[in-house]
Amino acid sequence: MATATFKKPRTSIEAVPQLATLPERVAVVEIKVQTIEIKIDDLKGDVKEMHDCLDRTRDGIMEQLKSMSDEAERAHQALGTKISSLEKFKEKWTYMAIGAAGILGFASGHLTTLLKALA
Repeated sequence: MATATFKKPRTSIEAVPQLATLPERVAVVEIKVQTIEIKIDDLKGDVKEMHDCLDRTRDGIMEQLKSMSDEAERAHQALGTKISSLEKFKEKWTYMAIGAAGILGFASGHLTTLLKALA
C-alpha cells in the first residue's frame, strides 16, 4: 500500500499541486474508514453468532448434566435398596447360624443326658 507523503511546501507555487491532491487523498481516507466500519459491523455480527452458539452449547451441556445426575441418583437408589436387602438377608442367616451353633454346642455338651432321656 503506497502512501503519499504531504510535504510542507517551501513556496506558494509548490503548495498548489499538493492542494489539488488533497481532496483525492481525503476521499481515499473516507473510503478506507467506510470499509473499516463495514468490517467492524461484520465482526460484531460474528461475535453475536459466537455468543449465541456458546449459549446453545452451555444449555445443551446443562441439560445433559441434569439428565446424567438424575440417572445417577436413580442408580444409587436402586443400589441402596439392593444393599439394604442383602444386609437383611446376611443378618438373618448370621443369627440363624449362631443359634444353630449354640444348639449344637448345648446338645454336644449334654449328649449323654439327652440320650438317656430318649431311651
